[in-house]
Amino acid sequence: MGLYGAKESMNNKAVFLDRDGTINKDKHYLYKVSEFEYLEGVIGGLKKLYDYGFILVIITNQSGIARGYYSEADYYSLDAWMKKDLNDKGIEIKASYFCPHLPNGIVPRYSTECGCRKPKTELFWKAAKDLNIDMNRSYAVGDKLRDLCICEESGVKGILLSDDSYNDSKYTVCPDWDGIVNYIIKNEEDMKIDQ
Repeated sequence: MGLYGAKESMNNKAVFLDRDGTINKDKHYLYKVSEFEYLEGVIGGLKKLYDYGFILVIITNQSGIARGYYSEADYYSLDAWMKKDLNDKGIEIKASYFCPHLPNGIVPRYSTECGCRKPKTELFWKAAKDLNIDMNRSYAVGDKLRDLCICEESGVKGILLSDDSYNDSKYTVCPDWDGIVNYIIKNEEDMKIDQ
């Protein structure tokens, strides 16, 4: 049984999402609601993926906590606001996981090596266990290669949100949210045809 009880079906397909630079504009150590801005196309894109049957899971590095720029309470406050705002728009974020650590952070409690700071994959595997995620049917989306680290250890397919071209055939590169959604849905439809 998953974290959310018996209603949680087995083998959920998921989209693992980075937050800053993927859902919202990256404003370097963002923690204030007043500074939060969605990326263009993200609301429509997440709604399509949610309506298509994906569970949406955020995996985010938040080293600003270890750097002393903001607190865990600040992070939770923004996270709760964002989830409610998206829910009001018909989009459920099933769960969000964050890493507050940084080996050379100035807050001793968080100044440590860990297994949860991307490109480490501990949080992805925790989410998979908590939410009964079928990694072979899931995707990871982020604006940095470290956001796709789980693809090296599983069947998760990686999508890099970037205007740059990468000579790395392991990942699909999309310049915007329309491209991300079109790729995922086309890939899903192609798999149905092949079955």
